Amino acid sequence: MNSLSLSFWVGLKPSFSRKSRLCRCREGNTEAGTEDVSALSYHKFLDFALTETKLRTHLVPSPLQEKFSHIQAVDGKAELKFQSFEASKIRLLRSMYIHGVDTVKVLDFTVFPRVEFDLPIFCANFFTNSATSIIVLDLNPLHDVIDNREYKEKYYRHLLPLGMKYAGLLPWGGKLTAESLRFFSPVVIWTRLTPSRDNHDVLFAAFKDYYKAWLGLMDHAVEETEASIVMCNLEAQHRYLTWRAEKDAGHHMLKRLIGEARARDVLRRFLFSGVDELASKNFLDYFPEYRLENGAVNEKRSVIGKAFENRPWDNRGEFIGDKFL
Repeated sequence: MNSLSLSFWVGLKPSFSRKSRLCRCREGNTEAGTEDVSALSYHKFLDFALTETKLRTHLVPSPLQEKFSHIQAVDGKAELKFQSFEASKIRLLRSMYIHGVDTVKVLDFTVFPRVEFDLPIFCANFFTNSATSIIVLDLNPLHDVIDNREYKEKYYRHLLPLGMKYAGLLPWGGKLTAESLRFFSPVVIWTRLTPSRDNHDVLFAAFKDYYKAWLGLMDHAVEETEASIVMCNLEAQHRYLTWRAEKDAGHHMLKRLIGEARARDVLRRFLFSGVDELASKNFLDYFPEYRLENGAVNEKRSVIGKAFENRPWDNRGEFIGDKFL
């Protein structure tokens, strides 16, 4: 398969100083610490994504929108807002935005391709409160990118300059478990930031560049017609959904906000819609290492016991950590 050219997007440069950003991201900033971060919002991220997507394809509301539009938290102090769409190459584009008290804001924005395409899954998970922002931004690989060189070359070779640019501006956020890492690409942004206007602007620039890159991949994607390959794509996406629905880090926050039953409903029927429909395999079918002696699922996020303190890919996109798959 030929790699897709994204030289236009990887050539974009942000309009801020790399040196000053590195200092502020890593060490914080006295002035930033006194900023009123309550004004920072992820609304413009979502507005940008929807506007750009509509320039490339025809979005229609997903049937999920009828049930999931907004939910009030049990304490009445936070609101969860949902949007969901479909398109010719998009199985589900969906977002969840949470605006809570004490400057808490959450954006969970993901785009799942239709299974006839082996496109990566666009993933933006942002959490911000008054003290910190926890950020994951990636084009999650549908298939393995540690040993599957063909897939990595097809989708990530031309994205590496973009990834390395933001790896400097948004430093690695600390330990990431080996189990989670297998769902991330060599260009993943995983970082922790001090909430500030400057850091917010850097993140917005990264979000725009990454999403434009994903849309470029979508534009070039050719529908697969061979049944065995479509089935392979379907199982890979279902495996991803199954992992996220069971081990997603946001589950506990959702339980606190809206209760266990509604949190599970949001996870399985909205955020990771398809986990109960695309295939019949369950979590332990895909991840038997999590099976306890009584047959239940181990609630620990990691059973391998290995985590990566530093970015485990080099600037050529080669995995430089120990093999764990």
